[in-house]
Amino acid sequence: MSLILNIDTALEQASVCLADGANVISMEENGAQKDHASWVHPAIARLLELNGKKMADLSAVAVSIGPGSYTGLRVGLATAKGICYAAGLPLITVPTLKVIAVSALSEATEWICPLIDARRMEVFSAFYGKTLSEIRAANAEVLDEKSYTAELSTHKILFCGNGMQKLQNMLSHPNASFSTAKPSAAHLARLSADEYLQKNFADLAYSAPLYIKDFYFPNAGK
Repeated sequence: MSLILNIDTALEQASVCLADGANVISMEENGAQKDHASWVHPAIARLLELNGKKMADLSAVAVSIGPGSYTGLRVGLATAKGICYAAGLPLITVPTLKVIAVSALSEATEWICPLIDARRMEVFSAFYGKTLSEIRAANAEVLDEKSYTAELSTHKILFCGNGMQKLQNMLSHPNASFSTAKPSAAHLARLSADEYLQKNFADLAYSAPLYIKDFYFPNAGK
């Protein structure tokens, strides 16, 4: 049995779950984004107590590493690192866009393009195949009417994630479809189980959130 604690605070909906490999045992969710920092530790404590487990029973801790909310990513990674340091556990980091892709995987026929809202018309995006192989790495881009026309000319693409609505409002193409599936720590569990089996562990000292873009401070230098 590999008991993995999965933590996802990258987006507006946060969740934590205990999973035996990819099989979710118990999960807690929080829809108030500004409360993720105060919610996550009590939620983990409740999960462990409810299931009669202790930190010492865990095999690893997994976290959604980004991109996403700057604050949410820091909250999730700091929590995961703290538990790993204290309990001597390996850390698993998983790209948030890949977690989103998993949430919509059953609806895809060819490619999946998860989109994270990065404000205005900008999104973070990536492309994955049906087996979750990475076709294009995560990047930041500004959406317009011509976005993804080259990819759509040769492939059916399922768009998903909280940035999907922006694209749906401007894109009409027979090869484009859209999913409202919402990612959670349960989807993270599927990915972290594979990483655990392959012993793909992150460096506790040097792991950092995958921001893609630097944080912008409007008054910096004044």
